[in-house]
Amino acid sequence: MLKLESIASFIAVAEDGSISEAARRMELSKSVVSERLSELERSLGATLLQRTTRKVSITEDGRAFYDRAKRILQDVGDATAEIAERRGELAGPLRISAPVSFGCLHLGPALYGFLALHPKIELSLDVDDRLVNVVAGGYDAVVRHGPIVDEQVIVKRLATSRRFLVAAPGYLKKNGTPGSLDDLRQHKGIVYSNRGAADWRFKAQRHSVIVRPQIVVLRVNNGLLMRDAALAGLGIALLPGYFIQPELARKQLLVVDVGAEPEGATLYIAYPSDRRRSAKLRALTQWLRETFGNPPYWDRPSIRKR
Repeated sequence: MLKLESIASFIAVAEDGSISEAARRMELSKSVVSERLSELERSLGATLLQRTTRKVSITEDGRAFYDRAKRILQDVGDATAEIAERRGELAGPLRISAPVSFGCLHLGPALYGFLALHPKIELSLDVDDRLVNVVAGGYDAVVRHGPIVDEQVIVKRLATSRRFLVAAPGYLKKNGTPGSLDDLRQHKGIVYSNRGAADWRFKAQRHSVIVRPQIVVLRVNNGLLMRDAALAGLGIALLPGYFIQPELARKQLLVVDVGAEPEGATLYIAYPSDRRRSAKLRALTQWLRETFGNPPYWDRPSIRKR
């Protein structure tokens, strides 16, 4: 007889490609996960995973079993959640991925209230600035700042986010304050590396204008490090408002007005299409929308321009 815990271990190892990583994620020892895998293979009479000292790879039989096994676990989870929902409760595991900076500054505090309201939900939050795959990564949902293009997922808007061109007063005093987009090109830029090209995008006279700084002093895939580099006076950065409100209020950073509005962005939550009926995800989406607000709370304070 197949055990759900053994199926869950197989799915975790197949997705992570490592028994150690799967054991860490499931908060189990490697020996327990290995035993569950062996038990499952004995029950099926097939080898699902090929193990070597360096890696674990899924076999042909394993690939055939994986999709059905995942549906089995999901159906059981949905049935359990439905029973809990009938009792007016939301319960069970919920695994989410989010960017590091936004997760620490805003998503985490929002989730604490959600978990207090639904204490039977078992949340796993992975903060990672990589663009993870919600389906292949085994996530129930991902929160992302910017567009999500994936036909396998449903994407819902959570909140808008304004971006601001900012620099430290010391940098502007030493290097001058750009007054136009042409001036801006001559300045040192601090740019976000996960977007590919070092582009700053603006709305000018109903058109989108791209500005590439001639000198990129720092490329980094984390918004808080970009903010800190700007605070250190290294250059000009284009950052979402939710990173910089305290620094703007204390005048440690100033908004640089170049006569054009930086293009904003949107916060999204995305989840696999087969999770569209999940009461937990519906409740989480609504909670985050209400918590962030429209307009979001991080864009409400007045902002000083230089």
